[in-house]
Amino acid sequence: MKHFWAIVILALILSCSSDTSYGNPYLPDASFRFELNLNLPLYNDLQYPLNPIYVGNTGVGTRGAFVINTGSGFMAWEASCPNHAPNNCSTMSIDGQNVVCSCEDYTYELTTGQLWNTPDDGNRYYGLLPYRATQSGNSVIISN
Repeated sequence: MKHFWAIVILALILSCSSDTSYGNPYLPDASFRFELNLNLPLYNDLQYPLNPIYVGNTGVGTRGAFVINTGSGFMAWEASCPNHAPNNCSTMSIDGQNVVCSCEDYTYELTTGQLWNTPDDGNRYYGLLPYRATQSGNSVIISN
């Protein structure tokens, strides 16, 4: 019985991994909390489904965040293109319910975070980096 527990413990230790390869290597982990007051004209578009806004305040994400009301809740995403390190062209712009990176014209869908035009070159490509978006009354709190 003693050997059984030794094997179980060894198996648990070996099954734990410190491999962080599932994280995005291009975007740093930004810790922040920002509250959007839906009563303010600046955030009025969020009262209606599928009208995204860009929040470019200092300290929000790496390059700001996109927030969208999906009709069944709010979603928030990092505004820096997830497929290369932040640079002078990596802050994306809104195009309908999508965002576009001007560096290589990658298009991402704001309700799923998926890259629409993934190159077929065998490389790994990342979807948008999500942030928490929680509604509390007339406020939406985005955080990471």
